Amino acid sequence: MDETSDKPPTSAVLLDNCHFSQVVFNNVEKFYIPGGDVTCYYTLTQNIVPRGKDWVGIFRVGWKTTREYYTFMWAPLPSDNHSGTAVQQQIQFKAYYLPKDDEYYQFCYVDQDRVVRGASVPFQFRAETEDDILVVTTQGEVEEIELQNKNLHKENEELKANCASLQKQNIHLQEEVNKAQELQNSLESLRSNTEKLELELNSLRKENKHLKELDDCREAELQQLKEKIQNVTSNNKRLETRLKPALENLDQLQRSCVISHVVMKIQSVSGAMEIAQVTNCELVRLLLKVKGYLLQQNHDLMKELEEQKRLFQILQAKKTEADEENQKLREEHDRLLKHLSQAQEVSSFSVVSRAQAPMPAPEGGLLFGNPYCAAGANLRAGAADVASIRKCPMCDEVFPEDVETSQYEAHVRSHLLECPICSEAFEKSNKQVFDDHIFCHGLE
Repeated sequence: MDETSDKPPTSAVLLDNCHFSQVVFNNVEKFYIPGGDVTCYYTLTQNIVPRGKDWVGIFRVGWKTTREYYTFMWAPLPSDNHSGTAVQQQIQFKAYYLPKDDEYYQFCYVDQDRVVRGASVPFQFRAETEDDILVVTTQGEVEEIELQNKNLHKENEELKANCASLQKQNIHLQEEVNKAQELQNSLESLRSNTEKLELELNSLRKENKHLKELDDCREAELQQLKEKIQNVTSNNKRLETRLKPALENLDQLQRSCVISHVVMKIQSVSGAMEIAQVTNCELVRLLLKVKGYLLQQNHDLMKELEEQKRLFQILQAKKTEADEENQKLREEHDRLLKHLSQAQEVSSFSVVSRAQAPMPAPEGGLLFGNPYCAAGANLRAGAADVASIRKCPMCDEVFPEDVETSQYEAHVRSHLLECPICSEAFEKSNKQVFDDHIFCHGLE
């Protein structure tokens, strides 16, 4: 096998501990003739276990690492088990792969772990001459060789120290690299978390914006409902305003009917029976027409009032539903703001303004207000002046100053009709007004 085969296992590290005595080279010539094959003889001692990747190389004297071989041959394995005994082996190097100069070389046995297990004495590749029979070395050359050996040994020690220092630096740099890798991984993790938080923040901002838009829409709808309620209230007031003159007209007509009835009685006493009958028929017809007109107008007004009440109830229900939805949106908005501040602590969003206070209920406890509160106020004002005037505000009857207050109050109450629901007082002459007041309580 020649050097064109697979390369042997070598090492670029300086050899600090070798076992040159485990393989002993035998019959090594001082020089070999160029152009001829060279047979290498060696003995495997019992201290070495040969393996398939062991090899024998030719090295120039002064080599430092196993990579500096000139040529090599794979070491053959012994044919039998040699444990406990030495085994003779031999390898033949072809002339084509041998050195062509006259430098000094030596055989070295290297195992597959790149450790030198044996080395031969130096030899040369040149022709034999008579001058080679005796080699004389002067004392100066010996000293020079020793000095070179010392220098080489010193250089070898320095290289070993440098190698140890480089190894320490390599370990330190490896630790730094590991730390840098850990920091890089931490940085990547932080970047990933930051991106996730930014995406979540953007999503929360969009959701918050959407909730604000919904809240604005709810506010607009609520405002529209309030405007509708105000319109309904104004319509109710307008209807009440229209209803009050109609009721007054009805009272006047009733009074006119009473007067007409008295006139008919007078005319009947005077003997003008026919004229009285004609007048009475005409008055009755007129009264029926007026009453029918007033009843129809009252029916229309009550129908319109019922419609306005139904619309008001619908608007009130929508307002309540809108308030509940608005409250839910505010709670959801507050929850999202709280979640956003805990996750990122980046920014806080302003809370939507509180809902407006509900509209106060109309005075008097009635759904559309009390259209007769003015009359009751006048009656109460008249009652307040009883102690000083002692005159009935209804029939203008004057009482003596020594009359008891309870007697005076009982006389005044005899002219009044009191509402059993709200205790409002009405004149007995205004029975229709009192009935309308009770009817309004029934609409609540």
